[in-house]
Amino acid sequence: MRVDVWSDLVCPWCYIGTTRFERALADFPERADVVVAHRSFELDPGRDPGRVETVESMLVGKFGARGADMDGQVAELARAEGLTYRTDREVGSTLDAHRLLHHAGEGRGRLQHAMFEAHFGHAESLFTAASLAAIADRAGFDPDATRAVLADPGAHLEAVREDERDAARLGATGVPFFVVDGRFGVSGAQPVEAFERVLRQAWDSRTA
Repeated sequence: MRVDVWSDLVCPWCYIGTTRFERALADFPERADVVVAHRSFELDPGRDPGRVETVESMLVGKFGARGADMDGQVAELARAEGLTYRTDREVGSTLDAHRLLHHAGEGRGRLQHAMFEAHFGHAESLFTAASLAAIADRAGFDPDATRAVLADPGAHLEAVREDERDAARLGATGVPFFVVDGRFGVSGAQPVEAFERVLRQAWDSRTA
């Protein structure tokens, strides 16, 4: 059974939601027969790669004064899940990060986890070739191949766009977005129990 998971690397709900999904999957009896496909989704497609700002600045720009406290509230939820969460992060274009994830192939989940941990756990940048290369190096990927991808703006670009077109066709307007067995859609950072239910429902419907 296949589970497609669309997410963006700067999305805190993706950080929390994928963690909850992974916990549900870890306890799923048929885990060995489940394939997880991580897919790309940019929350701010077309963003100028040179435009990097603090999370607080971005939230205040979108929501006014109340935006200043929003990330702190998310931080409390993340920490309740046992996740490290820094509020002094920056936001910028994630296109290069998504291209690099496609380059990772079967190691994509591992690299995505490393990016989430670097960004949310340590406030590391995902918005320069040097910072992305450093994260990939630590995760065990070939340094020369990593840098070749980052130096070529067209590398894996169509794969990113295809993921985004697939999400649009399915009606996804935000992330995280999960599709289980091509039939069951789940939006948002749902509780672990919700993911457990949809995994069981999808599996049982295959064998009914």
